[in-house]
Amino acid sequence: MVQFDSQLRLPTALELPDSDDIPVDNELQIPVAAVLRAILTLLWQHRQDWFFGVNMGIFADTERPRIPIVPDGFLSLNVPRFRPQYGERGRPSYVLWEEDGIMPYLVLEVVSQTYGGEYDTKLQDYQALEVLYYVVYDPEGFQPEHARLEVHRLVNGAYARLEGEPVWLPEIELGLGRARGTVDGWTREWLYWFSKEGERYPVPEEFQRYRADLAEARAEQAERQAKALAERLQALEIDPDTL
Repeated sequence: MVQFDSQLRLPTALELPDSDDIPVDNELQIPVAAVLRAILTLLWQHRQDWFFGVNMGIFADTERPRIPIVPDGFLSLNVPRFRPQYGERGRPSYVLWEEDGIMPYLVLEVVSQTYGGEYDTKLQDYQALEVLYYVVYDPEGFQPEHARLEVHRLVNGAYARLEGEPVWLPEIELGLGRARGTVDGWTREWLYWFSKEGERYPVPEEFQRYRADLAEARAEQAERQAKALAERLQALEIDPDTL
């Protein structure tokens, strides 16, 4: 948690820009983060102490309060899921001095064909902010000298890369890794959340299909049981329609 001088007149989220006006240059930059958010929305649907931002500005520098850093995605814990002061529009941005100084636990950068400094300048920026986990995902292998997925953890003020995949993040109590899947009809490799045992958590559309399949299976089972009972009653010369 970061402490701020209460005497400072810092702009509110409603006064700050909600975009850096820099367009994304890769179709995957927003969907990758959006998939992770969608899974959390299902997985943590009964929790109200988290927020996941997608392509949203983080304002954390009181000396330059109007200059944001904009990751492709980030996860904050121990903050309200919704803040009433922003109304129905939700957070226009993540302003640290309005979030009790709580820094995101995790930030995600998706590498595109146009290199954006994910492995050097952005890494240094998030390290200076003391973000606990810094995730870099290179879905197309644009930077072959790096792994497709790198997860860094802050250790004594510096990032250390974590090995293995999925990577278990104990403070978040989730694992993060890659797997092939279909999201909105798009079949390819995605980032997913995983259990400690390595089980991939489903996206909402998979969960809905699972529920529909389960309901259909239960209906078929009930129909088979009813048919079997009727046959037994008929063997006993009992008309099931009279029961």
